[in-house]
Amino acid sequence: MEGACVWDDSNQNVESSIQDELNALHNSLTQSNIITHDETTLNNPNNPFQVSQRPSVAELTVKHLKLTLNLLVYNLFANIHHQHSSQPLQIRWIEAYFPWTGPSYELEVLWDGKWLELLGCGVMQQRTLQRADMPHKSGWAFGLGLERIAMVLFGIPDIRLFWSLDSRFLEQFEQGKITKFVPYSKYPPCIKDVSFWVDKPFHENDLYEIIREISQDLVESVECIDNFTHPKTNRHSLCYRINYRSMDKNLTNEQANEMHARIVHQLTQSFDIEIR
Repeated sequence: MEGACVWDDSNQNVESSIQDELNALHNSLTQSNIITHDETTLNNPNNPFQVSQRPSVAELTVKHLKLTLNLLVYNLFANIHHQHSSQPLQIRWIEAYFPWTGPSYELEVLWDGKWLELLGCGVMQQRTLQRADMPHKSGWAFGLGLERIAMVLFGIPDIRLFWSLDSRFLEQFEQGKITKFVPYSKYPPCIKDVSFWVDKPFHENDLYEIIREISQDLVESVECIDNFTHPKTNRHSLCYRINYRSMDKNLTNEQANEMHARIVHQLTQSFDIEIR
């Protein structure tokens, strides 16, 4: 599911109009049982405002984006959350990178004790609006995975299950009815680590894209387990743990090794990194 919000920058009252909407959004959220954790900073050097935009408008755009999506997520999940907990619904904003927005962010929800990514969003790149013959417009856009919503509503722990043909999964659900997923036995995992030095900013989304392309649906999770800067050389090192597991059959260690080697090779070909 995707959405966007734009306004006319040539309008002299654009900032006051955005501020009026911000006030209304803020009033709605103050009446909601929600806690927002924001780990982002405005005009972060690694996630900056666009040079072509007025900083004042860019700042208001980011605030409008966050408040709107905070309210959207609350309306989507509050009812089911409060059926199981008296605690406030918790959401978290983190910095991100997407080619069509800048600055970019991801929004996560705390569900069953884990942070679950719900959507990616950001201020639309001005060049994109110019190509769409809207040079005087600015605004923000988001993309929300419907599978992520279903994971919360049905209690499904692994997004890959949506593509499983296993009858143990398919027979648990019927149209028009929300049913809590009942876990069944899984095949054993194969866990592999990849460590490398980086000399330039590295975006995790690029790593995830390579892993998805090569592994298809054979990777259950990816986690950064070490983030280290050498005290003498000032070189930066990252280590990611990749959990290989098939939903439908046993994955051998040899198969996981072959897939892991292809991922590592593609990383070295695509980015300025040095494998440790």
